[in-house]
Amino acid sequence: MKKVLFVCVENSNRSQMAQAFAKMHGNGKVEAYSAGSRPSGKVNPKAIEAMKELGYDLTTHSSKSLDEIPNVEYDFVATMGCGDECPFVRAKIREDWAIPDPKHLEPEEFRKVRDLIESKVKEMLARLQT
Repeated sequence: MKKVLFVCVENSNRSQMAQAFAKMHGNGKVEAYSAGSRPSGKVNPKAIEAMKELGYDLTTHSSKSLDEIPNVEYDFVATMGCGDECPFVRAKIREDWAIPDPKHLEPEEFRKVRDLIESKVKEMLARLQT
């Protein structure tokens, strides 16, 4: 079982959706986690709605800090726009995905960010050969 982690600042939008897509497309072969460098404590209702459109219930997720996830070496870690705020997490593969924070975007633009995240997660899963 591959362990993957997605990190952004608030753990309320991008990393939550990436974790959901890893669960949706990982075929039961990945353990997906998400966390924030400064978690907001809540998942953005826009993210919940955007994922609901694809049949995924993001209300089962919670916004959490890096202290709340397993302290292991991950097979893959993606940081999403937190720059210097993303602390070091042990990983075999690490990438920074320059994905804009969609929290203030209108629904149509929010969906474009959601779809970009889905495509990047699918590419990552293919490379991990899950």
